[in-house]
Amino acid sequence: MTISDIVVPGVRLCESDDKHIAGSGTYSQHGYIYSSALGELQLIHNSNTVTVQVEGGGQKTIVPSTGDVVTIKILSVNPRFAKAHIMCVRDVVLSEPFRGQIRKEDVRATEKDKVEMYKSYRPGDIVLGRVISLGDAGAGYLLTTGENELGVVIARSEAGASMVPVSWTEMQCPQTFVKENRKVAKVIPGHLAACPENL
Repeated sequence: MTISDIVVPGVRLCESDDKHIAGSGTYSQHGYIYSSALGELQLIHNSNTVTVQVEGGGQKTIVPSTGDVVTIKILSVNPRFAKAHIMCVRDVVLSEPFRGQIRKEDVRATEKDKVEMYKSYRPGDIVLGRVISLGDAGAGYLLTTGENELGVVIARSEAGASMVPVSWTEMQCPQTFVKENRKVAKVIPGHLAACPENL
């Protein structure tokens, strides 16, 4: 990459090794340096190392709008709805989360009357959703997972392990092999934002 490249959050810039150091506007994860800001890529050559940084070009505030695919973290679940924080809009990681909620009738497209919220989501789940309306000041954005591509993408079991999808409605703990109910997403590459794992 040249010095004048414009990058967006989540773009992998280079390997993170002895010669390349993550500077401002970047973060290091799994042996690579990623951009955490929208801006211009800058390579600063020191004596033995290169500092990789991204200088923001007038940071624009991203706001979710109707129809956007968003990455959300479930905060709490009750029989009528799940409260969530919107962490990413499309492929942009937000500096501050927005509030949102998924109502019981918006969990899936069919058999809406049979939906049980606690069998769909648990607090801490990372979910792909779509914004259906701006909602109100109290609830925040109204979200849906009523498409095959939407639903839980990352979940931890009660043992603390990252679970693996085994069907549209179940995920399994790789350590204990216990299955837990979820509304599982059929992930389409490109929908899941490059959000850091520590959401």
